[in-house]
Amino acid sequence: MTHEMTGAEIVIKALEDQGVKHVFGYPGGAVLPIYDALIQQDGIEHVLVRHEQGAVHAAEGYARSTGEVGVVLVTSGPGATNAVTGLTDALMDSIPLVVLTGQVATHLIGNDAFQECDTVGITRPCTKHNWLVRDVDDLARVLHEAFYVAKAGRPGPVVVDIPKDVQFLPGPYTGPSNVAHKTYRPRVKGDLNKVREAVELIANARKPVFYTGGGIINSGPAASRLLRDFVRMTGYPITSTLMGLGAYPASDRQWLGMLGMHGTYEANLAMHDCDVMICIGARFDDRITGNLDGFSPESTKIHVDIDASSINKNVAVDVPIIGDCAHVLEDMIRIWKARQAEPDKAALASWWEEIEGWRKRDCLRYKPNDDVIMPQYAIQRLYEMTRGKDVYITTEVGQHQMWAAQFFGFDEPNRWMTSGGLGTMGYGLPAAVGVQVAHRDALVVDIAGDASVLMTMQEMSTAVQHGLPIKIFILNNQYMGMVRQWQQLLHGNRLSHSYMESLPDFVKLAEAYGCHGIRAQKPAELDDAIAEMIETDQPVLFDCRVANLANCFPMIPSGKAHNEMLLGDAVSGELDVDISESGKMLV
Repeated sequence: MTHEMTGAEIVIKALEDQGVKHVFGYPGGAVLPIYDALIQQDGIEHVLVRHEQGAVHAAEGYARSTGEVGVVLVTSGPGATNAVTGLTDALMDSIPLVVLTGQVATHLIGNDAFQECDTVGITRPCTKHNWLVRDVDDLARVLHEAFYVAKAGRPGPVVVDIPKDVQFLPGPYTGPSNVAHKTYRPRVKGDLNKVREAVELIANARKPVFYTGGGIINSGPAASRLLRDFVRMTGYPITSTLMGLGAYPASDRQWLGMLGMHGTYEANLAMHDCDVMICIGARFDDRITGNLDGFSPESTKIHVDIDASSINKNVAVDVPIIGDCAHVLEDMIRIWKARQAEPDKAALASWWEEIEGWRKRDCLRYKPNDDVIMPQYAIQRLYEMTRGKDVYITTEVGQHQMWAAQFFGFDEPNRWMTSGGLGTMGYGLPAAVGVQVAHRDALVVDIAGDASVLMTMQEMSTAVQHGLPIKIFILNNQYMGMVRQWQQLLHGNRLSHSYMESLPDFVKLAEAYGCHGIRAQKPAELDDAIAEMIETDQPVLFDCRVANLANCFPMIPSGKAHNEMLLGDAVSGELDVDISESGKMLV
C-alpha cells in the first residue's frame, strides 16, 4: 500500500520499517526537516555525538557488535565531509552502514551554495554505493535499497544524499517488501564442484592450516558455529586475522593465535610452512602476507570469499570459491561427512609436533617489572579480571591495539571492535559509545593509547549525556608508540615528532567531562584500579601509566616474509640491551 507524506516523514517511516532503533547524528540546516520529524516520534532513539566522524565510528561499533546496519544522520557540506574518515574505515573493514546526509535544495546544487559540497562525488571512492535523491517519488525506494546494498554480499557503507527541498515535499511511501537493487545480486552459494575439490584437498593435506578473517563474523553467528564444527572435525590448526578474532575460541587447543605483522610465532610459521591453506573470509592483505614473493611458497591455497574482486587480487589461489562463508562451510561439512573423510593422522600428528615446538618459544613472553606497569601485563590483568563478564572490547590504533589482540582472548564473535584496514586513530572511543548503546548492561572497554584517544576525546561528552558507562583504558606511554617503535627499529632510533609532550591530566579531564577518572602508576596498584573501573557505573577515563619504551613483538618488518620475524628480548634471551638495540632477533 502507498501512503503520501513529506520527504522527512518518509525517511523516519523507512527507518522504522527497516527495524532501526538507534541513529547516531549531528543536526544542521540541511537536515532540520528530518530532525523535526525525528523528535515527533519515540520509536527511534537519536544519539547526539560531538563530531560527525564520531557518529560514523559509533555506528560502526553498533553494527559490528550486533550484526545490524548502523545508521548515521548528518548535515550537508562539512557534516558530510567529516563523515568521510568513518566511511572509508567501514568500507575497508566491511561494516554495514546507511549514512543519510542533507544537501542544499535541488535548485542550488552546483551553485556553491552555503554548506554545499559534492557529497556523491566525494564519497564515491569510500562507499559501496551512493545516491543523490532529487525526486521525492524515489526516496522510499532508494532508502530501502540502501539497506539492502549495505548488508547484502560483502557488507559496507552507503550514502543517501537528500536535498532540503525534497525533505519538505509530499511524496509516496512504499514499504520495504521485496526491495532489492536492480543489478546487485551477490552470489551466496559456492560452486559445489569447487567445494568438493577443496574438501578433497583438505582431507589429503599433511600440513594444513585454516586462515580465517572478518568475513566469518560478517556472515553471522551461523558461520562461526560452522567454522568451529569443521575445524574440530578435522583436528587442524587455525589462525585468524585481526578482524576475525572471536570467530574461533582463543581458549581452544587448535587455536594458534593471530597471524600477520604482530601475529604469533607459531601462527606465522604454520602459514609459511603449510601445504594446504584454507582461507575463509579473509582477503590476503599486506599486513597478513608480508613479502608476497615469500608468502607460503609451497602451499595449495583455497580461498572462500563473497567478494569476487578479492579473489586473486593480492595472492593467486588454486581453488577460488565465491560465496557466503556460512553457506560454503555448510556445504564443506556436508561433503566431508558424506565422503566419511578422515585426516592423515600420522601426518597431522607430526604437523602438530612441529607446531608445539614453535609454541614452546612462548613468543609473547615479556620481561616482568615490579616498578613499572608493562603494557602487556596491564591487558593481561584486564582480561583476567573481566573473564566471565558480558564484555565488549574496542581499541584505538597502535601498539595497544596489537597488545590487546595478543593478550585479550576472545571466545565469541562480535566482542572485538577495532579499525583494521584503515587503521584509524580515534576509532575506539566513539565505537565504544555505539557498542554501549546496543548493549546497555554490558561492560564496554576501549583499550586506548594516549595519542589515539585524543583524536575523538570529545565523544566522552556524548557518553555522559546519554548515560553510557563506557570505560576508556588508556595505556599511557607518552608516545605515539607504534610510530616510535618503527622509528627505533627501522629509522636509526631517530624519534621524529613521536613524543607526546603536554598531554592532559586524564583524571582532571575526566572530571571536566563529568565522568570518573582513575590513575595507576605501579603494578601493585593495578588490580584495585581495574576493579574500581569495572564497578563504576558511569563513564571512566583510566590513565594507566605504562613503560615508555616497550615494543610490541613479534613483528614482521616491512618487506619481510613470515619466517623473518623479530622476537622480543625476553624470547631471544637478550636481557640487557640498549634501547637502540631492543628486541633484535631475526629468525
